[in-house]
Amino acid sequence: MLSYDLVVVGGGPAGMAAALKAKECGVESIVILERAETLGGILQQCIHTGFGLHYFKEELSGPEYAHRFIRLVEENGIDVKTDTMVLGISGDNIVTAVSHDEGITEITAKAIVLAMGCRERPRGALIIAGTRAAGVMTAGTAQKYVNLNGYMPGKKVVILGSGDIGLIMARRMTLEGAQVKMVCELMPYSSGLSRNIVQCLEDFDIPLKLSCTVVKTHGKERLEGVTIAKVDRNRKPIPGTEEFVECDTLLLSVGLIPENELSRAMGIELDSVTGGPVVDESRMTTHTGVFACGNVLHVHDLVDYVTLESQTAGEGAANYILGKRGEPAYAQTKGIDGIRYVVPQRINTHCDRNVKLYFRVGQTYKNAKVYVECNDEVLVSRTRPKLTPGEMEDILLKKEEIGELSAGAELIVRLEVQP
Repeated sequence: MLSYDLVVVGGGPAGMAAALKAKECGVESIVILERAETLGGILQQCIHTGFGLHYFKEELSGPEYAHRFIRLVEENGIDVKTDTMVLGISGDNIVTAVSHDEGITEITAKAIVLAMGCRERPRGALIIAGTRAAGVMTAGTAQKYVNLNGYMPGKKVVILGSGDIGLIMARRMTLEGAQVKMVCELMPYSSGLSRNIVQCLEDFDIPLKLSCTVVKTHGKERLEGVTIAKVDRNRKPIPGTEEFVECDTLLLSVGLIPENELSRAMGIELDSVTGGPVVDESRMTTHTGVFACGNVLHVHDLVDYVTLESQTAGEGAANYILGKRGEPAYAQTKGIDGIRYVVPQRINTHCDRNVKLYFRVGQTYKNAKVYVECNDEVLVSRTRPKLTPGEMEDILLKKEEIGELSAGAELIVRLEVQP
């Protein structure tokens, strides 16, 4: 049986950043377990630029961003096991993994960081009538075909869902010579970043149809077209608004799901809104010694934010391993009045640092004020000119304000639209 101080599950940007931060904080024995053949995660197929603007202060492609961290992992002597799938984690933090070279291996760990990322919601999770014709796939699958394998999925494309991957693939398919007919979005707003709407759709005159969805696919062997329809406020198709659109490819960008099968099997408490673990300000889950970060915790807009959060988890794991973490006394966080969720979901009142509360709103708001309150007392408030569901927001809670909280207190995050 192998033994490490820290086991990191996942070798994408989150896992690498957490491992490097733990190393910097004094943890010597670290291993990263990655099921793919190389480190880097999904970044390896994201050849477009726009990464690193916040963290490196320069514009990089996905592989360039990943390579910088891969190089740091190598330089710091962190052990890496690729092509290795984690099968389970026991209650006393023994990791069971399997690989082609080593077979089934058990690894004991003082602490574990979960950084498994997320997956796309597939067609099976949607209610779309029609046969299983070729040409229907997720936007991420199409991205892999085009960017890594050199295959074009089709020539006439409709995209369902305006998530960032779908928006980016609208541009990518256009640049490769395909005709992107439109992007349909069920909600009355886009779920992608504003900059992607401009750069990927508006710059290429690709229509974005809001409050619209695909209700049926046509074709037996190969997709021949789709029927779209407008939807009402309850997201139900409106009879009489159906329209046939000829296409040979339907790309789905209808949401991302944090990969928490391991977390669920361990009995870790999951947030019903984010789909990720409930964590504290150091990103420790409800299972002692197990931390979570990146898209396995909640879906992020930018990899830069994934990196910063994962460094928090890496430092938290290091403090736990090195015995620098005292007995916590938690206050809980809760989002109401337009705030869909708040991460972290709990804060140690003995915390000796400022804490950022990350949140998303449920719809688009303009000229809104965000409040953090406890016992009807406003601790902090910030005005935001615009809030959208597609962009994660944060608000800073100072350590002095945290120190005044009592164990069991409830921190309410809410917003008000200003006149």
